[in-house]
Amino acid sequence: MPRIPLDRVRKLCLALPEAHEQLAWGEPTFRVRNKMFAMYANASNHHGAGRHAVWIKAAVENQRLLVTAEPDRLFIPPYVGPSGWVGVWLDKRPDWNAITELITDGYVRVAPKQLAATLR
Repeated sequence: MPRIPLDRVRKLCLALPEAHEQLAWGEPTFRVRNKMFAMYANASNHHGAGRHAVWIKAAVENQRLLVTAEPDRLFIPPYVGPSGWVGVWLDKRPDWNAITELITDGYVRVAPKQLAATLR
């Protein structure tokens, strides 16, 4: 396993078609054609608040259901939470299969339809 979860998050995000990494607000963000679908939140700054996490684009209507179902793993992140984003804690044995699904879903939400269709 990578020393820090960022290595694994980066690998998952950059495996998606045309995904790229861009530093913003002092954190790595992951985008497709400049539309952000994920952001790493380092434990050492206010984004991570002491715990490594990844913030992922999600449907507003699904956010509350996801967080309510798994409050020990998922949370509503600051700043982007009102837009439906979901935060995933990356400590305490994260479920990387579920994280992969959430990242892929976030990507599909912002990617052009032709690119998104390549994943289905």
